[in-house]
Amino acid sequence: MKNQTGEIQRSNVHLVNSQSSDTVNRVDDGISWKFWKTRRYVVVLMAFLGFFNVYSLRVNLSVAIVAMTQKFNTTLENGTVIEEQHFDWDSKQQGLILSSFFYGYIWTQLLGGYLGSKFGGHYVFGAGIGMTALLTLLTPLAAKSSIYLMVAIRVIEGIFEGVTYPCIHAIWARWAPVYERSRMSSIAYAGSYAGTVVSMPLSGVLAQQVSWESVFYVSGSIGCLWCISWLIIIKASPERDPYISPEEKAYIQNSIGDLTNQKIKHPWKSILTSSGVWAIVAANFAEVWGSYTFLTQLPTFLKDSLNFDLGATGFLSALPYLIMIIVMAISGYIADILQKKKIMTTRQVRRSFICFGFFIQIVFLLMTSFLEKPGAAVACIVIAVGLSAITMSGFLANPLDLAPNHASVILGFSNTFGTIPGIVSPLITGYIVTESTKEQWRTVFYITCGVFAAGCILYGILAKGELQPWAQQTHKLPPTTSAETENGNANEYPTKSGNNEIKNE
Repeated sequence: MKNQTGEIQRSNVHLVNSQSSDTVNRVDDGISWKFWKTRRYVVVLMAFLGFFNVYSLRVNLSVAIVAMTQKFNTTLENGTVIEEQHFDWDSKQQGLILSSFFYGYIWTQLLGGYLGSKFGGHYVFGAGIGMTALLTLLTPLAAKSSIYLMVAIRVIEGIFEGVTYPCIHAIWARWAPVYERSRMSSIAYAGSYAGTVVSMPLSGVLAQQVSWESVFYVSGSIGCLWCISWLIIIKASPERDPYISPEEKAYIQNSIGDLTNQKIKHPWKSILTSSGVWAIVAANFAEVWGSYTFLTQLPTFLKDSLNFDLGATGFLSALPYLIMIIVMAISGYIADILQKKKIMTTRQVRRSFICFGFFIQIVFLLMTSFLEKPGAAVACIVIAVGLSAITMSGFLANPLDLAPNHASVILGFSNTFGTIPGIVSPLITGYIVTESTKEQWRTVFYITCGVFAAGCILYGILAKGELQPWAQQTHKLPPTTSAETENGNANEYPTKSGNNEIKNE
């Protein structure tokens, strides 16, 4: 009788697992193109538009300040022509205004991750962008009042925008199934580059055809409209979304577990001493160093050494970002497929994508420094910047692998270090490039390649892909299937019987 009962129970469990698997497959089959029917990809679309606004609100000043400080002729009533400008800021004052954003931005990276995990990432994400948009609407008034108020409002904008990247991981922790993390985060982050591609030329048109004030009014208004839409449409988790289908909710819960009612306490000591976390920090630091080199220093190199101005052609300026958007989406999808098909473990995927991305950048950056023809040098820049997006499918999604409940604070911690290159890299370049010679620029490129190599080596050695022991105490996991065990992936998503809650041993 006991054996009969056991057989019946095992049969029932098998039936439930089969039904659950069928439901998961049906939901998973629908994500390829009918994204509007899956709520998690509505979240991705809104996050994409959110990051679009993040960068639109960030870069609008770099275009508007040209119109704000350029000189123009005005004809008086008596026919006299005089030269005027809206603001007589010198180069040092302009540099202070443009850099002031990052002085606020660096301080709220870790705070954004903490607030996202404590109060809900969707609230913090929406508030961060919404408040930045509101302050952008006030920017013309601040600029006309005094340069000090202008600097102050940019610092405060940086403070609010600083929370956006870390807190989004609190959203992915509740919305992104294990084998969709790379593509969901990559598609959303691609909004940053789309915002750059669209907002820079649009800001230029507005500044020339309307007024410099319109640059801030348009971008600020769009940001406020997005914020209202985000808070209405997006919910903290599938469990709180009234429009999600029962099948999709079950699919997400079966993949990541139910995190809704868990009280999260961050194990700060374990986070700060985790080799996997420091691997993410190393990769983040190296990639951001390279990004600032590409975006701010290479155009100057082309002008100084090759007499070629990359900014003279709008298409060439936008092309690297367009490639990044495409590469991020494709690489994120490939990363998920490699994990889902058990071709690679999570750690192998993250390590391969990051190391290959750094290798590509090293090769093409070195080629750029030795090429004499401007066209070939520009081609190398486009390829290097475009393919650098491959690394994004690695370190940006990696915090979710290590500790979904703590991913937001891990990325915040990482981004704190990642903001440093934006301050240090231009200073080092200014110290080295005193005469704008090719030899001096090569030194800058060698340093950048060295940073890439260091980031690649450190990540390759320290990287982790499995759920960490210090994260297992508060994270409930879905049951491990026999297929995962046979393929050697059980150690990446370990579980115990009962309620599938893993405790530290």
